[in-house]
Amino acid sequence: MTDPQRPTLREADATAPLLSLRVPLTPEESAARARRFGSLYFAEHWLRTMRGYGWTVVMTAVGTPLVYLFAMGVGLATLIDANTGASLGGGSGDSLPYLVFVAPALLATAGIMVAAEENTYSVMSGFKWRRTYYGPNASPLSSAQLVNGHSLGVLFRLLLTTGLYYLFLLLFGAVPDPAGWLMIFSAALGGMAFGLPLMAYASSIVEDKGQFAMVQRFVVMPLFLFSGTFFPLASMPWAVQWIGWISPLWHSTELGRVLSYGYAEPAWLTAAHVLYLAVLAAAGWVLAKRNYTRRLGT
Repeated sequence: MTDPQRPTLREADATAPLLSLRVPLTPEESAARARRFGSLYFAEHWLRTMRGYGWTVVMTAVGTPLVYLFAMGVGLATLIDANTGASLGGGSGDSLPYLVFVAPALLATAGIMVAAEENTYSVMSGFKWRRTYYGPNASPLSSAQLVNGHSLGVLFRLLLTTGLYYLFLLLFGAVPDPAGWLMIFSAALGGMAFGLPLMAYASSIVEDKGQFAMVQRFVVMPLFLFSGTFFPLASMPWAVQWIGWISPLWHSTELGRVLSYGYAEPAWLTAAHVLYLAVLAAAGWVLAKRNYTRRLGT
């Protein structure tokens, strides 16, 4: 016997809320939604693709800080702190542990490395090898939305990597100031300031002839060595200090030191760091959109 209080299947169907029925969108509605949210759609695609090498991303974000912090905090920092009385405190005269001095630079470097990785071969792959840009571009998504979506995906990975790195800095006692967590965003800004111009360059390359290897050897590595990473930029000869002045890594590192331990510098210089990084990122974004539009047509 059936339960008189329980509706039959036909009655349940008849009383089902209309909102539970998924009505397919018309082609015009789908196109309008894609034009409106295309950047987010492509960012979602980018993140879903990243899941294929997600463990590599996580292990890199965890392993790299461990290796560097053990090398700097247990190795080099011990020797420097024991054998030098030099102040690294930005002119305040106070002594500063070397690990605290170098930690913002390591965090900023992590952002630069991620940006270099995600804005070179993966960009060229979208045009040449896997041609992943052409399918979305055949839909209502525009070239500018592909640039935006890729950039949002890279920004997500930057925040993930620098966020995990920051947690390890805390574990090593390398961030004395409570506002140090803001270094996550200064490092991400530095990564975008380096990555978006690199994205524009990568989108202009038609044939891989070792250009990205040259970028690593003659751009990334010199920036890493001559951007005040391991010692103050002012301690270097004038002939090479200009490398630091134009380097996104130096500006990002200096911002991180201000946030991490109150590095003493004029307020106008801190503002100049932020402005310089923002201008670089904006210029790279504009150039990338132009190159994508030229190659994809829309």
